[in-house]
Amino acid sequence: AIAGGMNDMDAIRLVRKRGILMQNTVPAGEGAMCAVISMDAEKIEEVIEPIADVSVANYNCPGQIVITGETDAVEKASKTLAENGAKRVLPLKVSGPFHSAMLKGAGEKLEKELKNIELKELKMPYVANCNASYIYDNSQIKELLKKQISSPVKFMQSVEKMIDDGVDTFVEIGPGKTLSKFVKKINKDVTVINIEKVDDLEKLKGLEIC
Repeated sequence: AIAGGMNDMDAIRLVRKRGILMQNTVPAGEGAMCAVISMDAEKIEEVIEPIADVSVANYNCPGQIVITGETDAVEKASKTLAENGAKRVLPLKVSGPFHSAMLKGAGEKLEKELKNIELKELKMPYVANCNASYIYDNSQIKELLKKQISSPVKFMQSVEKMIDDGVDTFVEIGPGKTLSKFVKKINKDVTVINIEKVDDLEKLKGLEIC
C-alpha cells in the first residue's frame, strides 16, 4: 500500500481477512512454533531437514530463528536442535504453525479475496519478505501475498539486501521495539528510528525519504 500498489482500505480489509484465515486454518493444538537461540540458520536447516512437518518460519536476525510445523514434529526438532548445540529453544505463545506448509489452505483462500482487489502501478519498489527480492511491478504481488502465508519470513535477508544496496536508516512503526532490535543485530552501524506514538513522528523531521 505504501508503495502505491494497493489502496489503504483494501490493505486494511485484507490484513483482517488474512489474520482470520491464518487463525482458522489449523485447529488449536495441532501446530506450534519455537525460537531457536544462538545457532546459525544453515545449521538449523541441516538439523531439521530430516524431520517431517517442520520448517523454518522466520529468519529474524543472527542468533534468532523460528521454526514451525506440526506440534509433535516441532517438539522433536526442538530436542534435536538442543542436542546439536542450540543455546535455547523456546516455545512461542502462538495459536498456530504460522508460515508453514500447514497454512497453504489459508493462502489459497486469500488468493480468492485478492481477485477482487484492483492493483495499481507501484510508485517505488519494495522488498517482499518471502523471497528477499525487490518487486518493481504489480504483476507479482498477488502470488507473493498468497505464498507469504506459508513461506518463511526472510526478514534478516531482506534487511541485508537493503543494506547491501545502500540503505542506512530503518523506521519501525508500531508498539514495541522488537524489529528495531533485530535490525541492530543484523547490522549495528545502521540508524534505527522507532515510532510508537504520534509525538515520535518528530524523530522523522529532516529525514530524506526516497
